[in-house]
Amino acid sequence: MLRRLFPILHVLGMIVLVFGLSMLVPLLLSELTRDGAERAYDEAALITIGSGLLLFLVGRYWRRELKTRDGILLVVLTWTLLPAFAALPLLIYMPELSLADAYFEAMSGLTATGATVLSGLDELPDSINLWRAQLHWIGGLGVIVLVTAVLPLLGVGGRQMFKAETPTPMKDQKLTPRMAETAKGLWAVYVILTAACILVLWVLGMSFFDAVVHAFSILGLGGFSSHDASLGYFDSLPLEIAVGIFALIAGINFATHFAVLRGRRLNFYRHDPEIRWFLGFVLASGVILALLLWQRDIFLDFPSALRYALFNTISVATTLGFSTTDYGHWPFFAGLWLMFLCSFSTSAGSTGGGIKMMRAILLYKQVYRELQKLIHPHAQIPLRLGDSVVPNKIVYAVLAFLFIYVASIVSLSFVLSFTGLDVLTSFSAIVACINNTGPGLGEVGPAHTYAVLNDFQTTVCTFAMLLGRLELFTLLVVLTPAFWRR
Repeated sequence: MLRRLFPILHVLGMIVLVFGLSMLVPLLLSELTRDGAERAYDEAALITIGSGLLLFLVGRYWRRELKTRDGILLVVLTWTLLPAFAALPLLIYMPELSLADAYFEAMSGLTATGATVLSGLDELPDSINLWRAQLHWIGGLGVIVLVTAVLPLLGVGGRQMFKAETPTPMKDQKLTPRMAETAKGLWAVYVILTAACILVLWVLGMSFFDAVVHAFSILGLGGFSSHDASLGYFDSLPLEIAVGIFALIAGINFATHFAVLRGRRLNFYRHDPEIRWFLGFVLASGVILALLLWQRDIFLDFPSALRYALFNTISVATTLGFSTTDYGHWPFFAGLWLMFLCSFSTSAGSTGGGIKMMRAILLYKQVYRELQKLIHPHAQIPLRLGDSVVPNKIVYAVLAFLFIYVASIVSLSFVLSFTGLDVLTSFSAIVACINNTGPGLGEVGPAHTYAVLNDFQTTVCTFAMLLGRLELFTLLVVLTPAFWRR
């Protein structure tokens, strides 16, 4: 078993080393502002960089081209280990945090979930809030894709890691002939959109620091804010519109953005089969919920109902997780519908969570095909997505994914309920974590934090975040005995 770890140690070390260097950004801010967190970053960066260098040096004797199993194991170890290092600044600066809570916060950051156990964000040092948002930005598109761009320099191909990390519909899609160029192209789009978001938020009234923090969260579709009141702190309609637009952009396949940027043609958006479903479901749901809230007299006029319903629908459906009001006090149907939307709305290849719209479309088409077969039992009815015929093996894989997804939500919800949490809190916490959304309902609703959970409960939610971020199979396959056999 241990022998399988050796070939990936030097690559894992390089990833940890690069991650440690990313701590220099909040360290510099802390030094410039003298916010009191300098020692936390000094020690955390030293430990992380030192550990990465040690792993790299020890592992160099077993260097070879990675196989598929190596790539899967590397992805799982990366997403399990990095949150431990990411938690170090939080533990050192806030020693009152338990290990479980600090790891939960770091995992929530890197998986772009946005669930938090912290309160008093307005009083935290700027460097701590920047670090939390920076975790969203790094984890949003995937730290594996970032490091894939430098792996050729080490003599190791990145194809295996990229296949293990990226969502299923992208697995066999080469955007450019070389993996390194693919990673660079995706990150170029990511950086351009982030810079544009920072500029827009700054122009619309945020301070430059708040603009950076919130832009990192928006493009990563995370949800960490520098204020306890989240985006409601600003109470600005123009800001809410801008955030909603950028959240929708981040919910679209970044491969499509890359194709548009490289080909300089907007037609790629029109040919993307997910976009019309994604935008249609989210925007229509926002309008319907606005009508419901207006009809129930939650808001006095329809424009106000539309403002709050549409923004919070976009935020939850895209798994961004910002809030401008406590939608936990809305009619029960509204909260459940938001939890339903976050389960599938975002596109494959986006920074959002959930099962992805691509799988939802395939499931719908498979159900419709089965109904047609009941009428015409002997007909050969191909399942099409756009102009392409989808092989049956992909349909079967999606059905298996859905079964594991539902089984995971049910079983983990039962675990939380067994510990004493009420059903609504248990269920919504798991749904929000496995879909990397952040706020749920009940005791973990948008007006609350996950601090109400004990260490075991936060550990369960942490596992749900990791399971959702790695899209179930990548993590579960490592837990099977067959994975470790020769």
